[in-house]
Amino acid sequence: MKYYLVAGEASGDLHGASLMKALKELDGNADFRFFGGDLMQAEGGTLVKHYADMAFMGFVEVVINLNTILKNLKICKQDIVAYKPDVLILIDFPGFNLKIAEFAKTQGLQVYYYISPKVWAWNQKRVLKIKRIVDHLFCILPFEVDFYRSWGMKIDYVGNPLLDAVDAFKPDANFLANNNLTDKKIVALLPGSRKQEISRLLPEMLGAMHKFPHHQFVIAGAPSFNTTYYNQYLGDKAIPVIFNATYDILANAQAAVVASGTATLETALFDVPQVVVYKGNAVTIGIARMLVKIKFISLVNLIMDKLVVKELIQEDCTSVKINEELNNLLHNEHLRQQMLADYDVLDEKMGTPGASAKTAKLIVKYASKK
Repeated sequence: MKYYLVAGEASGDLHGASLMKALKELDGNADFRFFGGDLMQAEGGTLVKHYADMAFMGFVEVVINLNTILKNLKICKQDIVAYKPDVLILIDFPGFNLKIAEFAKTQGLQVYYYISPKVWAWNQKRVLKIKRIVDHLFCILPFEVDFYRSWGMKIDYVGNPLLDAVDAFKPDANFLANNNLTDKKIVALLPGSRKQEISRLLPEMLGAMHKFPHHQFVIAGAPSFNTTYYNQYLGDKAIPVIFNATYDILANAQAAVVASGTATLETALFDVPQVVVYKGNAVTIGIARMLVKIKFISLVNLIMDKLVVKELIQEDCTSVKINEELNNLLHNEHLRQQMLADYDVLDEKMGTPGASAKTAKLIVKYASKK
């Protein structure tokens, strides 16, 4: 079968690649065309547009980049029509993908949505639109099941694909030596995968490090950038930026400062105590605070439905407060042990690996019946 996938962020690229791998195992004639990234490209098929040219976060940022977004939408729609896929698979990225889903239904295409839109956070009535334009919805967060069912929507809960990625990870025994790292304990800095995130968060992260001489700080570089890009923030600070090795960094870390997003859950799955940070455009944050209906921003806290990891948002996201939280994570043994105990409960809630395989089987099953 011919599969068209649309992923607009680094996390979507990761999950899309795992899903493509699982689909190939079930369908020997699988042919892929996609919006995505390097990981999906490594699985074969044709990359139409890289997510680095697509990911804009925040209300204001979307308005500023509206022409680019509209151009990408037009390219995607035209390419889908030209390719004539048997199945369209949309991965997260709802601002873009719900528009593609709506268009696809006018073309009579089967629409499968993997990693369901987070409509539970705001504008919950969008579920009604999703019911109309999405044929099959695959959820990856435990609490999403009851939410969607409360709106009378049939869904498939497949578990979380991050469990697949973590389970498949094979640590590099020579990681420290290969990257010229010392035996000092590592504090991992994960400032995100978008320019807007990195530009706002990395300077605050770096400002917090000078009081920890007995630790070494390591930046997990986003695959869509290079060392030169990060150097503009580092100045004379000799901090390594390591690419394509986030899991190795976490596997060796004693604590982490993490941009809100998928990485917060990955960090928890590696049992690394963390502080979560987020800073956006002031207008965007103001709008979000009026519209968003959730108590937390990090996936760890959302899944646990309580404050497990500290969240430093907007005006609280400063070097001083990051420093305070890091000091607690590194030196307050009671806090560390409580967070690790909560991580154990999180592991139970998340279940077992296999999300990619489950989703692939369901897609092939549903597609064969159409």
